[in-house]
Amino acid sequence: MSKSESMRACWFETFGPASEVLTCAELPKPRPASGEVLVHMKTTGVNPSDVKKRAGAFPSLLDEGLVIPHSDGAGVIESVGEGVASQRIGERVWVYQAQFARRFGSAAEYLAIDAARAATLPDSTSFETGACLGIPVMTSHRCVFVDGPVEGQTLLITGGAGRVGYYAIQWAKQAGARVIATASNDADRETCEAVGADFVVNHREANWGEAILSATQGEKVDHVIDVEFGANLSEVLKLIRTGGSIATYSSTQVKEPKLPFLQMMYLDLTLHLVIVYAIPEAAKQAAIADINSKLANDELRHRIAHALEFNQMVRSHELIEQGGFGGSVVVRAI
Repeated sequence: MSKSESMRACWFETFGPASEVLTCAELPKPRPASGEVLVHMKTTGVNPSDVKKRAGAFPSLLDEGLVIPHSDGAGVIESVGEGVASQRIGERVWVYQAQFARRFGSAAEYLAIDAARAATLPDSTSFETGACLGIPVMTSHRCVFVDGPVEGQTLLITGGAGRVGYYAIQWAKQAGARVIATASNDADRETCEAVGADFVVNHREANWGEAILSATQGEKVDHVIDVEFGANLSEVLKLIRTGGSIATYSSTQVKEPKLPFLQMMYLDLTLHLVIVYAIPEAAKQAAIADINSKLANDELRHRIAHALEFNQMVRSHELIEQGGFGGSVVVRAI
């Protein structure tokens, strides 16, 4: 292959540790099919779902061949396929769902993707920030607004210093909600407060649900955004109002939670299980519109914990697995 026909990419053909299965070398440069754009990637974002896939969470993932990981990233449209306006060539974009229900994600110099999955990136927003938007920010938007506007409501956001919780606090507070968050240490508490949390409790302390009720003078919360559904449920049920709702996007500690059905039924609760890939298309487009409005007005704060070079792709996966830090992990593709 000539240089013009190839690209740098990272991929895996078997499941296992990043250091053993991730290969970074040359692959053929893709061409945009009908309805697609070819994006010259500048950055790729690494998320927990990416490393779980590489480790074997979905055994059939490799049935059709190698997989280039990562769903998020940002870059510039280099060419377009049939049916896509040529005016989009040269447009700065952030991409999402790059490796959902398809093999070739954003951990590459070039990405051919459905034009609808390449959203305009404002000129004032860096490519590094663009790589943070897909999973963390869209997930948080859905969790906050899944039942509609939240103005005047009280929202609880567990793990408020996490990648999703950090943005959820911002969405909720800027939309006019009172925001209560949980955090596990003083540094995380300060992080939550810095982006708008009105009150923060330590979820590692016993009976933290009662601490929240004490802070609200007994007023129960309207809506909960939960990062650890199974582990937190007993405390959440102490403080959520009748007719309230829970939006949860993870239950890592208790993978198969047992639901206290009667208690939840008599509270007339609504439970939303949120996975960003499966939310309705209208909700995705609403999130994109709101995200880009916030970006254009510089109304969202971002945290990039690690910005690595392309030859550090293995390290990026290892960092996600190790955890212990707030913010996103971004790899530069150039």
